[in-house]
Amino acid sequence: MEEFDGAEAKAIPARPLGELRRKGIYLLPNLFTTGVLFCGFFAIVQAMNGRFETAAIAVYVALVLDGMDGRVARWTNTQSEFGAQYDSIADMVAFGAAPALVAYTWVLKDLGTAGWIGAFIFCAATAIRLARFNTNTGIVDKRFFQGLPCPAGAAVMAGLIWVLVDFGLRPDQWYVIAGVTWVTAVFVGATMVSNIPFYSFKEVNWKQRVPLWVILVAVLVLSVVASQPSLVLFALFLAYSLSGYVMWAMGRRPQTVLPEE
Repeated sequence: MEEFDGAEAKAIPARPLGELRRKGIYLLPNLFTTGVLFCGFFAIVQAMNGRFETAAIAVYVALVLDGMDGRVARWTNTQSEFGAQYDSIADMVAFGAAPALVAYTWVLKDLGTAGWIGAFIFCAATAIRLARFNTNTGIVDKRFFQGLPCPAGAAVMAGLIWVLVDFGLRPDQWYVIAGVTWVTAVFVGATMVSNIPFYSFKEVNWKQRVPLWVILVAVLVLSVVASQPSLVLFALFLAYSLSGYVMWAMGRRPQTVLPEE
């Protein structure tokens, strides 16, 4: 053990402790990432207290915050390796552990062993998806995601719970609800670790000028979402989770970009 520690010390040059302390971290983007982590933890706590609708909404709030932290870091030029690693850990809690535990506490626990296996498949798939995304950055075609993004997968899982709770549950049909939830968890987990391409929307230029009618369409979309948020949001993310299969059936394949030597 001592020989191993000595080899590590030779391979990695030591830095003065004062230099490591002065380096610090960027506050603004990491505040958003902390918000993602908090929402995931809050969702788990609310599920333990039987407030499943609040737990599902917390996952959606985490999704919004997760979409902001990276953009804020780029806009303010505050990207860092610490921020990237912290973001992955927060995503694992908010989009992996939280939806899986909320679903298990809600109805999957009634299935016994099969219930926690379904929840674990979803949680493990999220971890694999995040690890693959981190290692494939700069290699795959940026226009497409390789597999379903974990925030979208979490939105499908939380959206299903939100919809069924919002519309009321019939106790005599718990086995149907548990079965649908289990199938959804396994389907989303398998889709996240698959090679199915999903459009990333990174080619959209948000800074260009658009016709005035686009604003009207945006207002109408917001009105539709506000009319029945649980159903509309679940339908949108479910449609996105199926869009990759449609692209795959049409023969659309993302290109692999080889790193420069």
